[in-house]
Amino acid sequence: MLYFVARRLVSALSVVLVTLVATFALFFVAPTDPAAAICGDRNCTQERYNDIKENLHLDRPKVQQFAEYTAGIFAGRTFTTSGVVQDCRAPCLGFSFKSNRPVTEMLSSRLPVTVSLVLGYAVIVLTVGVTIGSMAAKRRGTTADRVLMSSTLVLSSIPYYIVALMLSLYLTVLYPILPRGGYVPLTENPAKWFTGLLTPWLVLGIYSCTQYARYSRGSMVETLSEDYIRTARAKGLSDRVVTYKHALRSGLIPVVTIFGLDIATSLAGAIFTERIFDLPGLGNLVLESLKNYDLPVIMGTVLISSVILVAMNFLVDVTYSVIDPRVRLA
Repeated sequence: MLYFVARRLVSALSVVLVTLVATFALFFVAPTDPAAAICGDRNCTQERYNDIKENLHLDRPKVQQFAEYTAGIFAGRTFTTSGVVQDCRAPCLGFSFKSNRPVTEMLSSRLPVTVSLVLGYAVIVLTVGVTIGSMAAKRRGTTADRVLMSSTLVLSSIPYYIVALMLSLYLTVLYPILPRGGYVPLTENPAKWFTGLLTPWLVLGIYSCTQYARYSRGSMVETLSEDYIRTARAKGLSDRVVTYKHALRSGLIPVVTIFGLDIATSLAGAIFTERIFDLPGLGNLVLESLKNYDLPVIMGTVLISSVILVAMNFLVDVTYSVIDPRVRLA
């Protein structure tokens, strides 16, 4: 087991390193000029342009820029803006071109919003989605199975942003059944934190649980036809024990894969949900940075998203080995 985890960890760190190099090359080696974008078309003198390049170290060789950027992640860096020296503590992902703030500080202030959104969403998709899928698999071929699966197909065939916009309009504005979306830090007011995120949780969670219901059903149907399930029933175990204790454990393996990657991509920025419900998370930060051509923030977001995705992949592999020991042998 320890060898399996160590091998996966080395593989994960290698992917993070490759992602770091590729991300830097994409934004700073590509034929773009960040200094010109910051300086602007109007009132941009050659002196101001050169000053921006020097302060942001854009006048140095690309290899040196990459070495300084990588070293800053572990040891921090210093930047000079308008003659003022500013410290960027490790892990330093650079300074924003527009707001003149450390990228790490900007990301850390937005990350709790996205994490709060994803945690509530995760609870809903796992409990509701897996439950519906297990119920449908247990009643395979019946009217209840057809109704449940048809409902999930109809809902998932509609684009998410349309569902979110319509539910937000009808359930929070025209008919205020649910509270409007908003974010209040958990440490300030737990009740307002919960009510502010309740509507985004329900909208995102119920829409996404449709795919989990289908995946769970398909996996459970296959598992329930295995020989060891028939043996368990032949031994006299109750149908409930066979379904939810023995079959569900094996049936959750593909769901774990989807869930791990889904959580990673959601943490990287639930753009539509945050935009529609006006949540100041990573998704909104990405849109603002793209609009302002703020390369360090975009690069930092991409890098953090990649690290989250790799970390979730690693956790999925370890969880696999716990659920099904055959994975370690493979």
